[in-house]
Amino acid sequence: MSEQGKRRVLAIDGGGIKGVLPAAFLASIEETTGKRIVDHFDLIAGTSTGGIIALGLGLGIPASEILKLYCDDGPTIFESRRRFRGPLSHWRRAKYDSTPLEAALRATFGERRLGDSQTRLVIPAFQRSRHTVYVFKTSHHPRLQVDWRERAVDVALATAAAPLYFPSWALPSGVSLLDGGIWANNPAGMAAVEAVGLLGWPGDRLFILSLGCTETHQRPIARNAGWWQLLQSGVDLLLSGQTQASHGTAKLLTGHTDDQPRVFRINPAAARGQFALDRVDGIADLQALGSDLAREQCPLLERVFLDRPREQFVPFHPTAEAPRPASEQRKRSLPKPTA
Repeated sequence: MSEQGKRRVLAIDGGGIKGVLPAAFLASIEETTGKRIVDHFDLIAGTSTGGIIALGLGLGIPASEILKLYCDDGPTIFESRRRFRGPLSHWRRAKYDSTPLEAALRATFGERRLGDSQTRLVIPAFQRSRHTVYVFKTSHHPRLQVDWRERAVDVALATAAAPLYFPSWALPSGVSLLDGGIWANNPAGMAAVEAVGLLGWPGDRLFILSLGCTETHQRPIARNAGWWQLLQSGVDLLLSGQTQASHGTAKLLTGHTDDQPRVFRINPAAARGQFALDRVDGIADLQALGSDLAREQCPLLERVFLDRPREQFVPFHPTAEAPRPASEQRKRSLPKPTA
């Protein structure tokens, strides 16, 4: 394949504590190759738990340290059950308090901001009051002037505010946000749209690594299914439909074919009930599964995604930790309007 103008994208699904799987996968890849993920991907997109991993990678945090956050703090985050006052309390409020998650994220990210990322980031959320999509982006385009100022902790808590599990998260501006998994649990398609539509990268030079958090076989749906069966299968149906649509979008925009693959999806199957968004008893098995997949897929990653470092990312609105060279500032200045 031609290497001229090659662009590489990493997309990481949502999935709660199941984020241990992609975190362990990436940690094993970094350990085996001695190469940092952030140095080889031009764009990283992540939703919910995938957004936490994406932010950590973008900030230059080793994947092994991100994995440690899940293994060490996961049990506390998902055991912080509210003290219910009655049998119907869980139907009225979120299952978990976000305070332990916030504390874990603060300990990992500190006061760093989205604009401190060493590569381009795209992190989806959902605006609660307006019912509209909300996407956090680094300043990788002139019109992206606001999000780079947001603290990484706030971005992470917003994209991970999964309905039923965590309450919505309010930014300092007062904007209240929910989990990006509402509309983009698999962010590969969204990332492809960003790369081709906004950044103008040619689709045939785009290579996407899409990491899931396990998939399970869907329950069959009867032709005359009623509310009860649909309620049982509702979340699975929505996530499955989103994933297929996102994957198809990514393949279409990159010109993916069996002979010339551009989109590489890694999402192992699991038995129904084996893992869940908030089941911490599966952490060790998820970590082992991620490491095993890394052993299997490492040759592919080295050939397609880790073959050479990415081009330097120079943001349009750099923070103190991500300064812009004067030469780049002059080169990338917008043209002045003519009279």
